[in-house]
Amino acid sequence: MIQLISIILFLVFLFLSSIHWYWAFGGKWGTQGVYPANPDGSPMRPPGIAATLIVAIGLLSFGIFYLIKGEFVSIELPFWLNKNGLWILTGIFIVRAIGDFKYLGFFKKIKNSKFAINDSKYYSPLCFAIGVLTLILGLDL
Repeated sequence: MIQLISIILFLVFLFLSSIHWYWAFGGKWGTQGVYPANPDGSPMRPPGIAATLIVAIGLLSFGIFYLIKGEFVSIELPFWLNKNGLWILTGIFIVRAIGDFKYLGFFKKIKNSKFAINDSKYYSPLCFAIGVLTLILGLDL
């Protein structure tokens, strides 16, 4: 079970990271509705190349972390990360699913933008699923 969940989460993060690499290098596909809009519906300023690359690297790092925890890759992690990493990721993704109570998450107030609709349909449920699967890994290890 641990290995199956680890592979699923790795593939999810590999996909998400790949999309962010694509965007960082100028790709336009899938860029509509991927960041929040202002209350009046106008789009917020999109993140720059550096921020997008940081996200891409972070997402790929999360995926590799799941491979390490599933024992597919043997890399020595710092003690604190090996001990607490799954709990940190669980917290990150459950909190993201709950949201900031304004722009994102299950309890957002701005609900009519393209991002808000996508967030309700895809992003928040995915974050919740990642959080729950990570919790299962943390409890099984």
